[in-house]
Amino acid sequence: MDSVQLNHIDHAYGQLPVLEDFTYTFDGKKITCILGPSGCGKTTVLRLIAGLEIPRNGSIIINGETVAENHKTLIPPYKRKTGFIFQDLALWPHMTVFENVSFGLNEQKARKVAQKVNEMLGIFCLGDQKKKYPHQLSGGQKQMVAIARSLVLQPRILLMDEPLANIDVKVKSEIFEHLMSMQKADPFTIIYVTHDHREAFEIGNFILVMDQGNIIESGDSETIRRSKHLFLSSYIKI
Repeated sequence: MDSVQLNHIDHAYGQLPVLEDFTYTFDGKKITCILGPSGCGKTTVLRLIAGLEIPRNGSIIINGETVAENHKTLIPPYKRKTGFIFQDLALWPHMTVFENVSFGLNEQKARKVAQKVNEMLGIFCLGDQKKKYPHQLSGGQKQMVAIARSLVLQPRILLMDEPLANIDVKVKSEIFEHLMSMQKADPFTIIYVTHDHREAFEIGNFILVMDQGNIIESGDSETIRRSKHLFLSSYIKI
């Protein structure tokens, strides 16, 4: 089964420790939400999995293959079959919607690229927007373009760093619906970072709660709702 394992990870920015002896296995083909306040280390977990950071100690294993170990990168980011959607989206402003979504497919034949991109744009209801530029889109449309750009590459692991933080609730629900429908049709691993428990409860099959670089609770939404942990009782007001 697909999985992502982080084993005894230590990581710091300069002299500031972020993760210490962090160990966790993300079950494959599920949507796992990492829930926690700003600065708790949840984005660092994503960056380590993607290969954008190298752990000072410990190992990272993706689908049975060790990709990083003891401050060494063994498999570079572009070979890890991961997609990463950043909070700031990082769309190319000088490219159209079609060009943004097709960006990672540039080595494939033009006809195949067009087919894949048009199919993905259709799923996210962006077919009539494909000739527009990012500045001509609404916030929700930009989010959908960023997600489509990652999914068109068919990653086995999709890493999402609070990409819907400033989106209207209705649009957010539509994006969740598209995302969960695709994940159900062809299961792949999604690790979704958020500080909003409502997002975690809506999309996550499983929720991992972090604070100050540590895992303080994990389970399905009902388990998290019933938690007696002092941090959760003040943080999650149901």
